[in-house]
Amino acid sequence: MDIKLPPLGEGADSGVVVSVLVKPGDTVSPGQPLLELENEKAIATIPAEHAGTVVEVCVKPGEKVSVGQRILKLQTGAGAAPAEAGASKPAESRRRAAKPAAPPPEEVEEPAEEGAAAGFEHAVEVEEEEEEEAPRPVAAPVAPPSVRRLARELGIDLSKVRGTDPGGRITRQDLRNYIQRLQRIAVKYKQVVSRQPAPAAAPAAAPPGPPPAEPVDFSKWGPVRREPLTTLREVIARRMWQSWNAIPHVTQFDEADFTRINELRKAHAGAYEQKGVKLTVTPFIVRAVVETLRKHPVFNSSLDEVARELVVKEYYHIGLAVDTEHGLLVPVLRDADKKSLLELAREIESLAQRARERKLAREEMQGGSFTISNQGAIGGGHFTPIVNRPEVAILGVGRGTVKPVVRDGQVTPRLMVPLAVSYDHRVIDGGSAARFIVDLVRALEDFPEDAVRL
Repeated sequence: MDIKLPPLGEGADSGVVVSVLVKPGDTVSPGQPLLELENEKAIATIPAEHAGTVVEVCVKPGEKVSVGQRILKLQTGAGAAPAEAGASKPAESRRRAAKPAAPPPEEVEEPAEEGAAAGFEHAVEVEEEEEEEAPRPVAAPVAPPSVRRLARELGIDLSKVRGTDPGGRITRQDLRNYIQRLQRIAVKYKQVVSRQPAPAAAPAAAPPGPPPAEPVDFSKWGPVRREPLTTLREVIARRMWQSWNAIPHVTQFDEADFTRINELRKAHAGAYEQKGVKLTVTPFIVRAVVETLRKHPVFNSSLDEVARELVVKEYYHIGLAVDTEHGLLVPVLRDADKKSLLELAREIESLAQRARERKLAREEMQGGSFTISNQGAIGGGHFTPIVNRPEVAILGVGRGTVKPVVRDGQVTPRLMVPLAVSYDHRVIDGGSAARFIVDLVRALEDFPEDAVRL
């Protein structure tokens, strides 16, 4: 049988093959990984649904594949696949013999003056007339688990699918035939709608995409080397373009005294190491951010442009920008408000490690409410991070520097860290941003030792 790429999740219809884990002659069992697929910013493993022997691998690393595309051929149990094919063909032949002479649905002409709804109903009626020669089963549909699982993933009611195997058993081919029938109806409906007069008022246009690029021959000025963009880099480029063009960005800058945090980190690092966790400044920043978000909930919101509502989130899922050799990834630390500093440190370390190894699931990079981009370990001072849409704000943290600072009338060396909060000016005003960063600085500088102590 042909093994095809299954649905990848909401909004995903294709991916790039990272590695193929089987070869012709291998025996596979249900659930065994067949290949690794890069989709958006995650790498997912595609498992086998059936047991059998690999006859042919139809894809190779680096190739882009779409949902429903054949990825390999599998020889299943003796006689299983031929029996299904043999059962479906006679039934199909009987249906064709019983079918009255009539033009196929694609050739039925629709009156131009009929409405879109009437055209759709007529297309359905034409398709239904082809199946009236056999009554629909009234009992629960009979189908193997693999067919039921596929129908459930595609949202198809099996009671509407006619089974061609003995006893009305539904095969994968029956499911394909039903989907093709729905596609024919959709095509007919689209043809009817296309003949309708244009609406009086068109909806608001979507944000424009990047202007078409003009080819440039850079080699005429000197030697060059061309490197193809990775799928991840293309996704990052698209997301950054969308965020930058959809959101009016403003960035609020300040500095925070990290001297106390650095002293607390050094004092308790040994106790954390005994628990197998490395204590960095990032858990301190996450905790301070959550405390500040509680006081300023608008920074923990999203703008629903369709409903014209502000969605204020009552959860604190903090995105953490991780620099990897493949590109920027942003895993989400969920329920940061409910975790101790030890739990935060442990989970941050785990997320960062799995991000660098490209072992994050797609769901682990979704659902964030606020993002932190900490470049302190790399270097660099102030920078202007881009808001991670559909969030409305992001915190950028730069490298700390020891500076002479006046404290209580005395000049003293302090570890000062630059902060930058970029925000969506449609939702957040400048005064709100100033108050947010002032409270954030206070939360960082007055960090309680009780929160660190194990």
